[in-house]
Amino acid sequence: MDNNAAMRERASEKPCLDTFIFDLDGTLLDTLPDLVELTNATLRECGWPERTPQEVLSFVGNGVKALMYQAVPEGANSEDVENAMRRWKALYPAYGYRLTKAYDGIPETIAELKRRGAKLAVLSNKFDGAVHEVVDAYLPDLFAIAHGECADIPRKPNPAGLLRTIRELGSSPSRTAYVGDSVGDVAVSRNAGVFSIAVAWGYHPEERLLEAAPDTIVHHASELLEFA
Repeated sequence: MDNNAAMRERASEKPCLDTFIFDLDGTLLDTLPDLVELTNATLRECGWPERTPQEVLSFVGNGVKALMYQAVPEGANSEDVENAMRRWKALYPAYGYRLTKAYDGIPETIAELKRRGAKLAVLSNKFDGAVHEVVDAYLPDLFAIAHGECADIPRKPNPAGLLRTIRELGSSPSRTAYVGDSVGDVAVSRNAGVFSIAVAWGYHPEERLLEAAPDTIVHHASELLEFA
């Protein structure tokens, strides 16, 4: 059975879900224009060459530390990279989300899930302070919990943060879907034992998502309502 057929079979057996936890960048919000500006502003301040939007896109998904280690020129030492990462975070309030937009249908779909009584949260590899800031700015009053990477929340695909979020919501893995746009999001779903919903509108090609074998792929936010 190929991945498409297996995915259709899994999706046809819709689980009873009342908990939806979302990735942020590339899933709820298109943050790439701001990430490009912010990363290049940091590189300029450090005297390094800028990166193209496509290059920055390829660096996104594993947190700011991984982003900066890939964005800096080859041969940069670790101390310089750590300084650049701190500067990136310091510049975030000025550049972090002024060009960001919610994906089509996301605000309405999340609001409808909440109206139906779903338990809702965000779990991202973005640093924790930025997650709260951008969620409050673009999707206020919709999520019970929002977590980003911090000392207590390891980066995905480590399932510890996802399992902790499920507990905080008073739910269980069997009633939970994790919604994301990357192979890592599918992996963390598997690692935590939750239903994996991949989105086709994000930063990663649908072909790569199919190879990761999520439980289903959706092409518009409104399709999420079929699982609630």
